[in-house]
Amino acid sequence: MRIKVEELAALVHGTVEGDGKAYINNYAKIEEASDGCLTFLANPKYTHFIYTTQATAVLVRNDFVPEQPVKATMIRVEDPYETLAHLLNMVSAQAPEKKGIEQPVFTGEGTQVPVDAYIGAFAYIGANVTMGKNVKIYPQVYVGDNVTLGDDVILYPGVKVYHGCKIGNRCIVHAGSVIGGDGFGFAPKGDGTYEKIAQIGIVVLEDDVEIGSNTTIDRATMGATVIKRGVKLDNLIQIAHNVEIGESTVMAAQVGVAGSTKIGKHNMVGGQVGFSGHITVGDNNGIGAQSGIPNSVGSNQRILGTPGINALDFARQNVYFKRLPEMMSDIKALKKDIQELKKEK
Repeated sequence: MRIKVEELAALVHGTVEGDGKAYINNYAKIEEASDGCLTFLANPKYTHFIYTTQATAVLVRNDFVPEQPVKATMIRVEDPYETLAHLLNMVSAQAPEKKGIEQPVFTGEGTQVPVDAYIGAFAYIGANVTMGKNVKIYPQVYVGDNVTLGDDVILYPGVKVYHGCKIGNRCIVHAGSVIGGDGFGFAPKGDGTYEKIAQIGIVVLEDDVEIGSNTTIDRATMGATVIKRGVKLDNLIQIAHNVEIGESTVMAAQVGVAGSTKIGKHNMVGGQVGFSGHITVGDNNGIGAQSGIPNSVGSNQRILGTPGINALDFARQNVYFKRLPEMMSDIKALKKDIQELKKEK
């Protein structure tokens, strides 16, 4: 890629401040960029780097006001992060697409592979699998019987999709993830052992879902575990049986959601959050990292801590927690004074 700054700015409807004739040939983080690189400033924490960056051009917000001279050419846009994502997707789209069927590959009876599909070596595709257009199945993927794959689905190496599961259009599942393993269902018996409960449901991923590496989504005991349209799950997440996750909810790594919990739409969930089973979570919540959610939660809340509480209340509690040693010293001093007063009586 080699493009003039002014040409790139025209692609993203940006305004150039500086040398529009300079050339861009790479992308880099603002603190690591060198000559010829395009970078961006979206997080105020990184503002100081704009005065020292060696990048040729920097994407900044329309309302950004520098406090010092900026050597790099600035391209003013509405949202630098969103603009960068758009540009990176354009670059990615130029990469050669995988096509054809490598060998060896197993394809079960009743499965038709579309002519525009890519199937990597050592993939196993079961019987009566339905595939949409432009599906990409990378090496060592397992797709069980009666699975449905929509258009433009990508299954990266080592993904396992168990029988009967349904994956919608434009879904991406990264390496090592398991879709449709058995839910954790065991009935206690009188002798202290456990009897396995058959898990006869499926997993449904609606359109535009992306699943990170080594994430597991369990099939329902009955019915379906459902990941709604536009959900983005990070690496190493556990979604239990009969869970529902609402549209455009995002979850960072190591989140765990216990069985039959229903999570609404547009939630943002930090890393290592744990949800108890059989609860409901509303819409538009922000849940901070390592929070524990034992009970149902409404909508439009900011939650931190274990058990999760309002973020402002959590911050106040944290202030008191930091003062505990001082408060204990004060209490000990008060007890001593009280004892002395009792002696005087």
